[in-house]
Amino acid sequence: MKTTLLTTVAAFALTGAALADEVRVYNWSDYIDEDLLTKFEEETGLELVYDVFDSNEVLETKMLAGSSGYDVVVPTGTFLQRQISAGVFQPLDKSKLSNIENMWDVIEARTESYDPDNAYSINYMWGTTGLGVNVGKVTEILGDDAPIGSLSLIFDPANMEKLAECGVHFLDAPTEMIPAALTYAGLPSDSKDKEDLAKAEEVLMAVRPHIQKFHSSEYINALANGDICVAFGWSGDILQSRDRAAEADNGVEIAYTAPSEGALMWFDQMAIPADAPNPEGAHAFLNFIMDAQNMAQASNYVYYANGNAASKEFLIEDVIDDTAIYPDEAALENLYTVTPWAARDQRNLTRTWTKIKSGT
Repeated sequence: MKTTLLTTVAAFALTGAALADEVRVYNWSDYIDEDLLTKFEEETGLELVYDVFDSNEVLETKMLAGSSGYDVVVPTGTFLQRQISAGVFQPLDKSKLSNIENMWDVIEARTESYDPDNAYSINYMWGTTGLGVNVGKVTEILGDDAPIGSLSLIFDPANMEKLAECGVHFLDAPTEMIPAALTYAGLPSDSKDKEDLAKAEEVLMAVRPHIQKFHSSEYINALANGDICVAFGWSGDILQSRDRAAEADNGVEIAYTAPSEGALMWFDQMAIPADAPNPEGAHAFLNFIMDAQNMAQASNYVYYANGNAASKEFLIEDVIDDTAIYPDEAALENLYTVTPWAARDQRNLTRTWTKIKSGT
C-alpha cells in the first residue's frame, strides 16, 4: 500500500510539474548537439527538460509502467513496434508537423515494417552495428592480416584470447549481440528458434572470458583514449571515437567496419507517449527536429545518418561522403533488419543474455 501511494504521488508531482510551457525529452546518451536544445528553447519559448538513457530495456521499462512524465522518447524500431502494440504511444497529428515533407521515403519504407504508415513515429537516426578497432593495437597483436572487417575478430576464441590483453567491449544489448552471433554461426540473423538461440549462446560463451565489459556507451571514450582496442557497437558511436582520438592527436587510429558477413541496420524513432503531459509541445519538438538544417546539425555532431532527405545538402562532407555512415547501394544490400521478440521468446532471450553476461 505504501509503495502504491508513493508511486501515485510521484506520478502526480511529475505530471503537475510538466506544464504547457515545458517539454520533457528522453533520448539516448551522446546523441544530439546540445546547441540544438538551446535553439529550440529560444525559438519556441518552451523550456526543455532533456534526460538520457543508454539501453532500450531501460526505456521500455518506463514506457510499459506508464506515467513516465515524458513528452518525446526515442525507442529503436523493434522496441517501438512492441510498444505500439501495447498502446504506449499516441498517433502523430501530422497537421502539426509541417516539416514532415522533409522525411526520406527510402527510410520511411523500411521503418513502416515497425510502424505501419509511420503513424506513431518519425525517424531520428539510423545506422549499423559493427566493429570498432584500434588499428595499431589490433594489427600489432594479430598481425597485418587481422580480420578487422569480419565477425571472426570478436567471435573466434583464438583472436579474442589475444585481444583480451588490450581490452574488448561488447554492447549490453541482446537484440544486437544475439543476431550478430547467429550471423557468425551461419544461422538466420532474425531467428527466434530456441535451438538457434542456444547456438548463439555457444558462440558468445566461447569468448565470454575475454570480454572486458558489456556496456552501451562507455566504449566511446574507451576506444578514443586507447583504453580498449575493440568494441562491437553502433556505427555513429565508433565514428565519434575515431574523431575524438583524431582531435586529441593521441596516436590512436580508430576504424569502423560493418562486418562482411552482414550487419544489423537499426532505426531510432521519435514518438510521443500516450500519456504525454504536453503533446502540443511534443509535436513542436518533432517539427523542430525535422527542420532540414536542424537535422543536419544533429547528424554532423553525432556522425549518424538520419531519415531526413532535405538535410543532405547541409551535411558536412565527413558525414555524407563517409560510406560507413551513408552506405552505398552494394553495402545496403548486405545489411539486415530484425523483428521484435514475442513475450515468450523475450523470456528466453533474457535468460540467455543473463547467463552470457554472468559467464555461468
